[in-house]
Amino acid sequence: MTLRFRIFLLFFSFLFLQACKTSYQAKSMQYFDYRITNKADKDSTLQSLLQPYSDSVNATMNGVIGYAEKSLDKDQPECTLGNFLADLFLQMAEKSYNTKVDVAVMNYGGMRLTQVPAGEITTGKIYELMPFDNLLILQKVKGNILKQFLDLTAEKGGWPVSGLTMQIRDKKAINIMIGGVPLEDDKYYTVVNSDFLANGGDNAFMLKDIPQITNGYLMRDAIMDYIKSENQKGHAISAELQNRVSYAQ
Repeated sequence: MTLRFRIFLLFFSFLFLQACKTSYQAKSMQYFDYRITNKADKDSTLQSLLQPYSDSVNATMNGVIGYAEKSLDKDQPECTLGNFLADLFLQMAEKSYNTKVDVAVMNYGGMRLTQVPAGEITTGKIYELMPFDNLLILQKVKGNILKQFLDLTAEKGGWPVSGLTMQIRDKKAINIMIGGVPLEDDKYYTVVNSDFLANGGDNAFMLKDIPQITNGYLMRDAIMDYIKSENQKGHAISAELQNRVSYAQ
């Protein structure tokens, strides 16, 4: 028996055995939620093992990076928390990408806290507010497509915006003003949003095929950079309702 024939025989045997294997697929799945509280029994050995890491993480997350002059709250169609975030995303995008940005929009569900209380703001609080590694990206969006996107925000009850004002009627965006000027269907606008939305998330399918400009800047980092910068200037953060998004009478 030649070496070549032996190799061929081994290879054929392997294929035969693979073909004979039975493949199983689950027909159903069950799972249970277990809530972890301070009442649960503690494992002293595991606690000792994790203590150095826990101390390091807590020291970082409990670090104060700035202050809120008053509570910033989440609501629709407009809210102080949303205005604060949309404004800083527009400002930090202009700084990071060194270009003029016309509009900032973020999805309402992207704000994972209902309130940032007045007083100290910690790193951990920003991670609670924005726990996902979403990127701050730019897109050149034609006016008629931007109108479709804003219709989506209207259908969902109003999302945080900066650089524009609009009203909602019958779940459609009307009276849209970009920089104080009516939206033009054939004009291109530089829009800053998240890679989540740009990739079609939250039903923003109209944005999916539009090229993205990105430098890897995280939205969470933009928030922390802005707050730290304001804190270094001795400024507490704040925001007001400005009738950016409202229901038409």
